[in-house]
Amino acid sequence: MNERIYDYIEITDLKDMLNKTKELYKDNPAYKIKKELGKYEIYTHKQVRDMIDALGTSLIDLELKNKRIGIIGENRYEWEIAYLAVVCGTGIVVPLDKSLPENELEALVERSEIEAIFYSDKHSESIEKIRLNPKNKLKHLISMDLESNSEGVYSQKELISKGKELIEQGNREFLDAKIDSEKMSIMLFTSGTTSKSKVVALSHKNICSNLMDIASVLDVTNDDTLLSILPIHHVFECTVGFLFSLYKGAQTVFCDGLRHIVENLVEYKVSVMACVPSIYERIFMMIRKKYEKEGKVQEILEKEEKFKNSSMEEKKEAFKEIHDMLGGRIKLLISGAAALEKGIEEKYRLLGLNLVQGYGLTETSPVVAVGSNKYYRTGSIGKVVPSVSVKLVNKNDEGIGELLVKGPSVMLGYYGEEALTKEAIQDGWFYTGDLAKIDEDGYIYICGRKKSVIVLKNGKNIFPEEMENLVNKIEGVKESFVFGKQQSSDKNDIKINVQIVFDREIVEEAYKVKTDEEIYGAILSRIKEINKTMPKYKAIRGMILTEVPLIKTTTNKIKRQENLDAITKLEN
Repeated sequence: MNERIYDYIEITDLKDMLNKTKELYKDNPAYKIKKELGKYEIYTHKQVRDMIDALGTSLIDLELKNKRIGIIGENRYEWEIAYLAVVCGTGIVVPLDKSLPENELEALVERSEIEAIFYSDKHSESIEKIRLNPKNKLKHLISMDLESNSEGVYSQKELISKGKELIEQGNREFLDAKIDSEKMSIMLFTSGTTSKSKVVALSHKNICSNLMDIASVLDVTNDDTLLSILPIHHVFECTVGFLFSLYKGAQTVFCDGLRHIVENLVEYKVSVMACVPSIYERIFMMIRKKYEKEGKVQEILEKEEKFKNSSMEEKKEAFKEIHDMLGGRIKLLISGAAALEKGIEEKYRLLGLNLVQGYGLTETSPVVAVGSNKYYRTGSIGKVVPSVSVKLVNKNDEGIGELLVKGPSVMLGYYGEEALTKEAIQDGWFYTGDLAKIDEDGYIYICGRKKSVIVLKNGKNIFPEEMENLVNKIEGVKESFVFGKQQSSDKNDIKINVQIVFDREIVEEAYKVKTDEEIYGAILSRIKEINKTMPKYKAIRGMILTEVPLIKTTTNKIKRQENLDAITKLEN
């Protein structure tokens, strides 16, 4: 278990968090919002808390006390203010995935029984159509973009103004609202189709215990600037990015899009970022290409060797040019939501960039374990956070078993799914479905999903994620999907196959090939080289090449069953 390294403020609920930190950080910038090139608007922590109080007061005035309220939109400060105005005294918040098609969004609006929804302009047409469906309970539409109320749609800005007036007139319904920290206050849909997605019920206690745990092991202060980039409806960004930043009195800035990450790091002098592995891989490739172009790769490699045993501060100084390329203030990079390739992790740390892995699930609010300045080991997700316990069950000969989690951050359950909840949580232990091993020092290593494991005829287990990491190192490979394929001659005999998404331009340049047949041969030869490094039963026996991206969730996780179904459909 991670010991608590840093001081943290004890909080019972999110309202308590806002109140306890309001005076402490009141004049600190909470958000820096780009209005146009070179022009920004700053909102202080006091202004943000005042907006939350005003909006919450207006929502209660709209008779939304104890009602369910949805939010959908891109990452922006209005989304965050709406979220806190709902949970800190109004009702139950339902964050919705902005990438959902209209029919799926409509189904979730109906299933969650929301009576009001905050939304951005991009979703206005869909939301106004959905409101006409008599099957849902949707009554109030609240626009994040309108300057004033218009044609049956409320303006979030106007509601804030009205709330301020109500407070001045003595209305304290929201200000004095009592929070039951153990009741469901947040409804989160898991990724999947609308019929299969589960609703994770979280409480203030779940979230706040996680915030205190993170604060006690990660070196984040009110001097830091956090870049918000992952979809905010997802619990990883919501807890680690948005809520944690407000809790610590830090400043949040919003990414202009995946292509602009590096320029945003420089523009805002970002010091902390929580992101997915693919983004860190992209940033590393950008750095590498720059030095290849300048003919400096060998020079960097020699410097890495020279400073490999130096402190992070010494490495930071040695590779100042690289740090300056990323804004010069990077202090902490957190990788989560998927496995980080060990080689990338090592490279970052050789360059003095403090990249750590974290691990969590929607059902655990989310952080279960994370690497820290004090407790760090390459390839590991770190040690379990202070108030959480973990254990492995059904371990195999290699010490790999299913990871179980217990603690105050474990969800209340799957809303309306008693049988599923009883299956997932037994004797207080949440069964994650992830396979892991834990070393003698308590460092946790994730091996793959229990459902993803391919069991061969000889009883051996293959972890697709491990194989994909090897395939993804091949130059020109964007991503890969490893799967087991039954042999027509023997249904019990399963051979390992891989679908590879490749970059044609890079492959043609790297291997001096042109035709599809030549490309296939070049990549197949690299697969054969990988096969030589592993036992025969693990060897890849079939390969599909495509330029079409894999089917993934909004946090970039491979949807294994959907990809397998797509391959089967193509082959039949």
